[in-house]
Amino acid sequence: MVGTNVKAETMKLMDERANKEAEMDVIIKRLCEPGGPGLSGNLVDSEGFPRTDIDIPTVRADRRRLAELRNDHKIMTEKIDQNIQVLHSAGLASTPSVKDSEDTAGLGVQGSAVNVATAATSAMDVDVSFSRPFAVIDEITEASPAAEDGLQLGDQVVRFGNVQSGENLLQRLAAEAQSNKGCAISMMVMRQGAMTNVKVTPRAWQGRGLLGCNFRIL
Repeated sequence: MVGTNVKAETMKLMDERANKEAEMDVIIKRLCEPGGPGLSGNLVDSEGFPRTDIDIPTVRADRRRLAELRNDHKIMTEKIDQNIQVLHSAGLASTPSVKDSEDTAGLGVQGSAVNVATAATSAMDVDVSFSRPFAVIDEITEASPAAEDGLQLGDQVVRFGNVQSGENLLQRLAAEAQSNKGCAISMMVMRQGAMTNVKVTPRAWQGRGLLGCNFRIL
């Protein structure tokens, strides 16, 4: 009964979080459209006057709402993570299975297709698909932030900050890294069949990007 209650609560949280992700996607797309101010761009021109090419009150409202959504998303994700641990510790989750990935989209340097472990439904019909990886780290540059912070080749990304599955993943991953430049991002990865938490800090270095690794969307 406890497992069933935890499952029901988790699936409800997943639905609520998916709705917030959809709203975040809309806001991010609107802020980052061509000519837009982006997530943190200046609202004044080079002379210090308010920009006339954007609706400043709307931009401020969007950014404020995005911050609220990200905070709610973080709280929900932490609760979902706790529930996942409860389900796994209770023996309600089955051994991960393997499926082929046919997607070829990547963030940064392109790599080859890989296999990814996914959570399977157990004999007790406890659905843990919400812990399915959505990307895999298929390239890491030596001495990069990703390498120094402990990411490993083959890590299957379940969560990257506030990003966990959904639409427009490449755009959201890039936006998450950019908006957290210099700040640690909590990641959940599946490494050799086990869930592992890693903290990475997007930052400038001698190479490309803020992390120096490639996310291949699955």
